[in-house]
Amino acid sequence: MALVEDTADPKHNLQAARQAYYERISKYDMAPLWEKLRELVGSEPKTQCAPAIWRFRDVKAMVMESAELISAKEAERRVLVLENPALRGQSRITQTLYAGLQLIMPGEIAPAHRHTASAIRLIIDGNGAYTSVEGERTYMSPGDFVLTANWTAHDHGNTSGRPMIWLDVLDLPTVNFFESMFAEHLDDETQTVRHQDGDSAAFFASGVLPDGAQVSALQSGKLSPVVNYTYARTRSAIAPPTAPFSCASRARAQRGSGTRNSPGAPATYSSRRHGNTIRTPRSVSQCCSRSPTGPPRKRSGSGGRSIEHICRRRSGAPVPLRWRNGGTHET
Repeated sequence: MALVEDTADPKHNLQAARQAYYERISKYDMAPLWEKLRELVGSEPKTQCAPAIWRFRDVKAMVMESAELISAKEAERRVLVLENPALRGQSRITQTLYAGLQLIMPGEIAPAHRHTASAIRLIIDGNGAYTSVEGERTYMSPGDFVLTANWTAHDHGNTSGRPMIWLDVLDLPTVNFFESMFAEHLDDETQTVRHQDGDSAAFFASGVLPDGAQVSALQSGKLSPVVNYTYARTRSAIAPPTAPFSCASRARAQRGSGTRNSPGAPATYSSRRHGNTIRTPRSVSQCCSRSPTGPPRKRSGSGGRSIEHICRRRSGAPVPLRWRNGGTHET
């Protein structure tokens, strides 16, 4: 008997004691951290995701086929989810992001709703369908980048004669992780259009704002006030032509960025929002926004105060831009 006790494995006895201890504390919904610490906090980052690529030429036909099986109204959002191969069944492309290809056919409407998740949309195929966000309806083209900030009302429609497909990306997994995901459906399928196409870009992306403009969302930094970062506008900003870029050529390159004027024509763009009006000759304002010659100069007089910003054309002639009381910008 003494011989058996002397040859017993002390380590085996310790492991048995630990296991019995773990079983006792488990009844109180507790567990030992030391058994999981290296798994929870490793020496280098780890991911459960797998590298993957979806080629549009391979999946377009399958996206189009979905229109034969279900309408946009019945589906609410007719989307094929891009599931990470290592996260199948979890409706996510990474641990923090959802992505999917949405299809809207001619004449269809995807009804208005809003939700706590934020969405971005990159237009891939088609031309002329729209997204409405908080009363601004923007018509979309390939390469456009459309924002739908969290809890902003939005709907989609297609008044063109072609199907449109775009990539949706939402922070659904992140919002669901915090157990704060919910949505609300609007009473009407489509919103009342209160702002013309390109209004937010003209108002907020011009580099100047009328005195007294209501820009609380912009000031708070909680969301971008621009609905559609059009490809036409972005392309000219990130890859300008090598040839000298005149006012007229800049206007031609930025067609579709928020105005329907003739290319290069010094016509005015009128934007009405929050009771203010902006009137800006595009060929002048775009060039001047690139090369101001100095900071704004404040002036005051019997007619009220104004802010004057002097910039120069390529010819060297100064162009005064004045803000006057009442929120009207003139050149």
